[in-house]
Amino acid sequence: MYDLEEAIRQRHSSRLFLPDPVPRHLVEESLELAIRAPSNSNVQPWHMVFVSGPARDRLVAAMLERARAEPPKVPELPAAFAHFRSDTGAQVYGSMGIARHDSAARRTAVLRNWEFFRAPLGGIVCMHRELGYADSMGVGMFLQTLLLALTARGLGTCVQVAIAGYPDVVREQLNIPPELNILCGLAIGYSDPEFPANRLRIGRDAVDQHVVFLDE
Repeated sequence: MYDLEEAIRQRHSSRLFLPDPVPRHLVEESLELAIRAPSNSNVQPWHMVFVSGPARDRLVAAMLERARAEPPKVPELPAAFAHFRSDTGAQVYGSMGIARHDSAARRTAVLRNWEFFRAPLGGIVCMHRELGYADSMGVGMFLQTLLLALTARGLGTCVQVAIAGYPDVVREQLNIPPELNILCGLAIGYSDPEFPANRLRIGRDAVDQHVVFLDE
């Protein structure tokens, strides 16, 4: 079990998982901590659906079928920010030894998104459609707390916007009601230590690039 600072430093996005099952009690312990996250007026706007076993396999099969037929509905980043997506992709694919021009290998890697990177446990993060930006911050704080609690228990994770790219597939397979917006997916499992991308640590900007202190 890590302490808080170590869990923060150790958390990273795992992009391939071992098939070993995730003990339910570790997830439940982590959720008991995550629900302590703050939220606007204590709305507690988070809603999660976890899927494993045959139900997970059916969802993965349906998402892969759709992904092979049409691109996901993932929001484009504004032009000024679009380079972050391409820069991160270059680091991830580069760590796997996939060249920029190797479209077949890139396609194989991309499709792993809709396999939850082979994690045995997938999560779908939702929020009521009538809630807004302030409430989405509450979902984010819940999710980060959950990631840290899972990390402290030796589990790997990856937050996946790509999963929300086929919301109708996810909604149909998991019977998610229309009043819940699907925000993202979450892969949970034991990271494959032999997979090169799992050793990748994406850098962060210096604090002063995003933070201002006003004293006078």
